[in-house]
Amino acid sequence: MPKNKRAAETATPPKDRDEAERYLARIGEIQRDAALNKAVLAEAIARVTAEMEEASAKLTEENDRLFRGLQLWAEANRHALTDGGKTKTVRLGNGTIAWRLAPPSVQIKGQEAVLAYLMQKNGEEFLRTKVEINREAMLANAEEASKIPGVTIKSAGESFVIEPVGQKEMAA
Repeated sequence: MPKNKRAAETATPPKDRDEAERYLARIGEIQRDAALNKAVLAEAIARVTAEMEEASAKLTEENDRLFRGLQLWAEANRHALTDGGKTKTVRLGNGTIAWRLAPPSVQIKGQEAVLAYLMQKNGEEFLRTKVEINREAMLANAEEASKIPGVTIKSAGESFVIEPVGQKEMAA
């Protein structure tokens, strides 16, 4: 049996206008405190990020220097390391070094010219067509679009907004 129960409401409405004023004032305090907490957090994150980036930059620099040195040594000794080119992988005590071919890729220079050439020379196997529904056009002409089977134009709904003094508005 499916449950159709809604969670119990935990908010207590104000008893009168004075209490509503206190609620609003407290909401303003809470928003200011939350903004201050976020600012302190952002400052701490920025400080730690800067420290870690500096430490990482030093490690990256050392890694690049060691990698390049190992690459220079391996290239200079490639014939001996690969047994005259019979293998592309060399096992060392702390790992392996290897030479790998990059997978093929397509580079296009002057895309419009290549596209025009393919269209002129019937190169359809190298062309792709993409058809998709234009939701923006449907919103612009909602009355006509809503007549299409399977299409429903929904309302964005309504929001309740409060704005404590000196704060940006808060939507619920």
